Amino acid sequence: MIGYVTLGTNDLKKSAAFYDKLCAEMGMGRFMENDRLIAWGGPGGGAGFGIALPYDGKPMTIGNGVMAAFGAKDKAHVEQIHKLALSLGGSCEGPPGPRGDSGFYAAYFRDPDGNKLNAFVMG
Repeated sequence: MIGYVTLGTNDLKKSAAFYDKLCAEMGMGRFMENDRLIAWGGPGGGAGFGIALPYDGKPMTIGNGVMAAFGAKDKAHVEQIHKLALSLGGSCEGPPGPRGDSGFYAAYFRDPDGNKLNAFVMG
């Protein structure tokens, strides 16, 4: 059910050097990257693990920048999951829509405790 996991970092370059090697050991290579995030995945699959500078611009701390993502069936399913989360007391952290030009479609939300989650589909 979990689509991928993202951990925060304060130094993307230093963290990337560490995870490039660690992920290579597990058969994963870089899947996508930009100026604030790098994600690794295995052959024939999507990203499984990523690191990112926290979206809010604040320093990474334990938990800040951490997010669990749920793989959806399609774009309609992403929208359905987001709507359900909000109806259950969650709060919106980013409405459903494309992110970048890689075919990544996602919706971001927090649970009632404030944990950041998303639902996504690739392609």
